[in-house]
Amino acid sequence: MKNLAIARRYAKALLLIGKEDGRTETYRRELDQFAQMVTTDKELAGVLTNPLYDTDGRKKVLQALVEKMELSKVMRSFLILLFEKGRIGFVGPINEFFQKLADELKGVARASLVSATELSDETIEKIRAALSKKTGKDIILEVQQDPGLIGGIVTRIGDLVLDGSIKTQLLNMQESLKRGESV
Repeated sequence: MKNLAIARRYAKALLLIGKEDGRTETYRRELDQFAQMVTTDKELAGVLTNPLYDTDGRKKVLQALVEKMELSKVMRSFLILLFEKGRIGFVGPINEFFQKLADELKGVARASLVSATELSDETIEKIRAALSKKTGKDIILEVQQDPGLIGGIVTRIGDLVLDGSIKTQLLNMQESLKRGESV
């Protein structure tokens, strides 16, 4: 829990800087690029976070990496600060929080849509438009298929889950029958 609070604090600080200088989208892209690199390359993550390696050597690796990536001055300073405070290992969660905060700032919400069968582009767009109207935000949908749902769809927007799957309806009926309720 403490780790999430740390990640949230750094993400908020970077967002404030982005709001102030109008470069939130640049920082979003750069932080995501760096975080993806560190989370996918376990060897790089080990070099940056392992205290068994020399601190100066690890910092030089980080500095060389941010130079090669041609990151903005603010992002370079931010990543060096994370390293100096011993928080570079939190770059993944910081990125996740920053992405969410930047989305909120833009009035964008990310949602997942899971369906039992493949949906047409027209159907997906209708669902996206309905969710956008309901939330008052622009919706970015991540669409997946799960034949295990039997039929219907399940949509998640943050903590809100709209479950219209046949699988869930059958499970609910089963529970009602177990309790002796009429269906």
